[in-house]
Amino acid sequence: MVQLNLLKAYRKQKKNKKPLEPLQEEDHFPTVTIQLPIFNELYVVDRLLDNITKIDYPKDKLQIQVLDDSTDETVGQAKIKVEEYRKQGFDIVHVHRTNRQGYKAGALKEGMLTAKGEFIAIFDADFLPEPDFLKKSLPYFNHEKVGVVQTRWSHLNEDYSLLTKLQAFQLNVHFTVEQAGRCEAGHFLQFNGTAGIWRKTTIYDAGGWHSDTLTEDLDLSYRAQLNGWKINYIEDITCPSELPVEIYGYKSQQFRWMKGGAENTRKLLPVILKSNLPWKTKFYSAMHLMASSIFLIIFWVALLSVPVLYVMDDLNMKATFLGFCLLGTLSVLSVFYEANVVTCWEKQPLHKRIGNFLLLFPTFMAVSMGLSFHNSIAVIQGFRGRKSSFVRTPKFSIIKSTESFAKNTYVIQKIDWKTWVEVLFLGYFIFAIGLAISIEYYSFLMFHSLLMLGFGINFFYSMRHLNLKG
Repeated sequence: MVQLNLLKAYRKQKKNKKPLEPLQEEDHFPTVTIQLPIFNELYVVDRLLDNITKIDYPKDKLQIQVLDDSTDETVGQAKIKVEEYRKQGFDIVHVHRTNRQGYKAGALKEGMLTAKGEFIAIFDADFLPEPDFLKKSLPYFNHEKVGVVQTRWSHLNEDYSLLTKLQAFQLNVHFTVEQAGRCEAGHFLQFNGTAGIWRKTTIYDAGGWHSDTLTEDLDLSYRAQLNGWKINYIEDITCPSELPVEIYGYKSQQFRWMKGGAENTRKLLPVILKSNLPWKTKFYSAMHLMASSIFLIIFWVALLSVPVLYVMDDLNMKATFLGFCLLGTLSVLSVFYEANVVTCWEKQPLHKRIGNFLLLFPTFMAVSMGLSFHNSIAVIQGFRGRKSSFVRTPKFSIIKSTESFAKNTYVIQKIDWKTWVEVLFLGYFIFAIGLAISIEYYSFLMFHSLLMLGFGINFFYSMRHLNLKG
């Protein structure tokens, strides 16, 4: 229901949107500080700085802060690059912290102490904004209560592997239907941590960056909107980025996002429910903040579905409820179709778009189910208030499918306990399929097959990416 309403709002804004003209030479150029939070980005820091210094904006109105919490050779490499561009007349500084207090939020907070800009643009190390990014984005601060402009992520290495294709497939939904739909309908939405611009006064008014959750971007977004600020989501401005190419980086990113969502639910939902916001805003905010909880439902339904096979006949139970699950799947399918086939893949031939969708949608559903245990652990920890460190997603500067990250310093070499438990669940659902065949009860066969496929893909990539250096 929620996603279908967002889809309706998304289609409405597509009909009504009127892109604003970029800043022209005769326009007023406000001062902008670009913040680049980095941590051990040996393979992408040069690319990042080479890209950022190509942004087309008056040098006397632009400040660049390299907020470096690195503990490896990135520090020296970044210093050299910063000095190189400083000599070329850029107002660029290298701020190196040694304690990493507050992680990314702490680095951004420290950068604010010396930020000169009226606006603060933030880019993670793997994001490569186009030269006209600022000129195209700043006009969308077209009302004094617009505190944030968020742009759409595009993907430099979407075609690298099945894993990257699936990530892009999911992110395309968030950065079209979900974000644009929420913006059009007037619901709360979020700054996504990168590829966006803040009004500096908005950050201060909302209480600044907090490091008590793993998703400081979601936290500050909601605090700002609770104070009456608006986030403008601009789908037509894209910022290329690099997707995680190995399973351990992807899963650590998922863990951070899911746990951070639960932490922010615990922190912010009581405030929202007690506020004077309209009931509709409260409802959609609750659904947004609690989105990661879906993995708890998926996991427990999957876990209990196998013993249910034994008692269906004895208890005279019917599987008619699966029809409601099918309706839910069809609504999800329509949203993914709109985001990918209609929008993000629009330049491809129709037959290729349809073929890709028919392959990726069921595979995405399966992999999402295969991550249900891993992500449920993250959600439970978040709701319980258990603290953990900010584990960043390593970037390898991997774009083409012919490139390898086998010799990369950041490749994880240790398989954790959660992966071994996932192997047990792979066997559990293989057993469920065998049981269904033996008792000739097939209502759950598709469900269990997707679970087997999802946990199987998870295990395949875990083993493949573990032994790259062996």
